[in-house]
Amino acid sequence: MTDATASNAPDYKPHGASLLEQTSRTRRRNAAEARFRAYGLMAIGAGILALLLLLGSILGNGLGAFQQTFITLNVELTEAKLDKNGNRNLDDMKKVSTFGYTPLIKTAMVAAMAEKGIKIEGLSDKDAAALVSKDAAAQLRDFVLANPELIGETLEFTFLANGRIDGYFKGRVSMESAELDSNISPQQLQLADALRDADLLEKRFNTGFLTAPDASENRPEAAGLGVAILGSLYMMIVVLVLALPIGVAASIYLEEFAPKNRWTDLIEVNISNLAAVPSIVFGILGLAIFINFAGLPQSAPIVGGLVLTLMTLPTIIIATRASLKSVPPSIRDAALGVGASKMQSVFHHVLPLAAPGILTGTIIGLAQALGETAPLLLIGMVAFVREYPAGPPEGFFDPASALPVQIYNWTQRADPAFVERASGAIIVLLIFLVFMNAVAIMLRRRFERRW
Repeated sequence: MTDATASNAPDYKPHGASLLEQTSRTRRRNAAEARFRAYGLMAIGAGILALLLLLGSILGNGLGAFQQTFITLNVELTEAKLDKNGNRNLDDMKKVSTFGYTPLIKTAMVAAMAEKGIKIEGLSDKDAAALVSKDAAAQLRDFVLANPELIGETLEFTFLANGRIDGYFKGRVSMESAELDSNISPQQLQLADALRDADLLEKRFNTGFLTAPDASENRPEAAGLGVAILGSLYMMIVVLVLALPIGVAASIYLEEFAPKNRWTDLIEVNISNLAAVPSIVFGILGLAIFINFAGLPQSAPIVGGLVLTLMTLPTIIIATRASLKSVPPSIRDAALGVGASKMQSVFHHVLPLAAPGILTGTIIGLAQALGETAPLLLIGMVAFVREYPAGPPEGFFDPASALPVQIYNWTQRADPAFVERASGAIIVLLIFLVFMNAVAIMLRRRFERRW
């Protein structure tokens, strides 16, 4: 019989209490732990609530940008106005400016009102035609120049409605506010209601918001993200082509081949410091080196891509080095033990195992670069650009905009319709960021290995 089983062995009771009974000290610890959990849940709840409020505000203000009000009219392409010589010569037809097409739209509006029996007291024909966007004349001119053989016919066209009319059907404009607005009148709003009842006016999905270029302050209804999306795409291509190989190569050298001395320590410290440098500093650097010194064009995706590459490199290097460190040393030792060289062990064994983390860090770096605004403002990408950049590689040197800069640009304009479009652009940017982060998570889970 051992001491543990002896019948006369003393029972151990800490502080004179049973293990099955909570002491005051245990109760205090449990209460502190419960309070800490409650504080954590409160913090998470507050964060989720703030996120929901932010998303609700953005969605509430921006979803309207994906819908637009359109007016359908039958326009007669009068030959006497569009091709006076009747020879269908494009050079002669191009001499007719958009001002020559405006009367055709006015005539079509008056004819539509007469056909539907619509008559608004105190509304002139000019005010009735003003319901159509000022962009309609340019749209009609482009169509005629592309199809000169249709001159002389009467065709059905769908034009954008004026921004104030669109705001009326979205709740931004009311009869009371129209009385104080010099750009719209209550009679025009009454005409808009009558056209809607006659099925000549409707609100539907606006593909032009995603494909059309920016528009002037007088035509908010025609403003789109086409040039900005293409410019951001070109910049991301430049960043991916430059930042990924340079960042991965630098990380492999520093982690696997570089000697551990004061110089490599200095390099590592500077890489960490560069990751914390404000992005506007990289914009100043890009302005001084790439534009003033190298002579590259302002507002070009190549310059924006180079600036964002410098800003993204520290993020990719840090993420890649962390991925390389996560590979167990036994992998390297096993490769070297069977006769592989140092380079073979790194590129054939270590690098494939670290690839998920490298790709994740790269995508997160690209997502961060996609949302940067300050450095792009300094290199001139805030300029008003209407023309689409050409295809690669020429398009990298053409003027363009970017999604975050376009958002900033729209928030500086006075018309409330641009605020709606800025919120819509934020939704598009968030969709891109969520997609990129989702791809990073999928790659991580798909290729991650555990030891």
